[in-house]
Amino acid sequence: MPIFKGLVSALLLTLNTLFWGVPLILLTLLKVIAPGQRLRQRVLQGLNAVALNWIGFNLWWMRHWLKPDLHASVPHHLSPQQWWLVISNHRSWTDIFMLLMALHRRIPMPRFFLKRQLIWIPIVGLAFWALEFPFMRRFSREQIAQNPRLAAIDRTATQRMCQQARNAPIAIFNFVEGTRFSVAKRDAQQSPYRHLLRPKAGGVAQVLSLLGNQLSGILDVTISYTNPSPTFWGYLCGKEGSVTLHARQLDIPQWMYAPDNHDEKQQKERFHTWINALWLEKDGMLDNRTDHD
Repeated sequence: MPIFKGLVSALLLTLNTLFWGVPLILLTLLKVIAPGQRLRQRVLQGLNAVALNWIGFNLWWMRHWLKPDLHASVPHHLSPQQWWLVISNHRSWTDIFMLLMALHRRIPMPRFFLKRQLIWIPIVGLAFWALEFPFMRRFSREQIAQNPRLAAIDRTATQRMCQQARNAPIAIFNFVEGTRFSVAKRDAQQSPYRHLLRPKAGGVAQVLSLLGNQLSGILDVTISYTNPSPTFWGYLCGKEGSVTLHARQLDIPQWMYAPDNHDEKQQKERFHTWINALWLEKDGMLDNRTDHD
């Protein structure tokens, strides 16, 4: 039965993607040939509408077919007319749909920081590109040390997204650990946390310096699973178990708005101190909820 449910779920996800893929491809072609910025902006609004409907139908059938046991707590005053930076821990691809279930249409169309390899996913990768999601190369420290110019590539992608974000409300989602948690990854990087990997502050710092007071705040999300090894396939099979999602708004201190705060050593250290303290608190919250090991 779980395998059958998973196959039906995969079919529904595929059919929904193919259905909305038609207007997506047409609008993407129009965006490429559009002669002016104003027209491209109108096309981007259409692409946003397509993406929101794709998300909405997926959430509809998931709620009725998979019936996920999601316990979500989010602030009541959220609005799709506000700008938000959403940061979260990362356990599984299921995290994305749990975030969307809790926040869909409560905040604007989401933009995720993505690994560049995801651009090759059929239709979905095209949507990511057309909607101007920032694709991250995520070079290692050793690679950047050998060629410092590599560090500017991810920053340029973030800057391009933030410049576009000034034209309309946006919700920028960032899994600041950079990858999904596993015990092996935690041990390999000698993470000081039990349930989390080391957070990366660079993307958060750059978004805050580029958007500044336009942001309504930071939504700090903590996701936990009763299943110690959650997988997206397990979710599609309807056997993921209970999921808890807690979102809280964080006020943005004035010092975070400093321009180029991702370049100055003192500001970088201040951001690292801030996010490490936040992650330490998050790790304590997860201690009280589930055993990730």
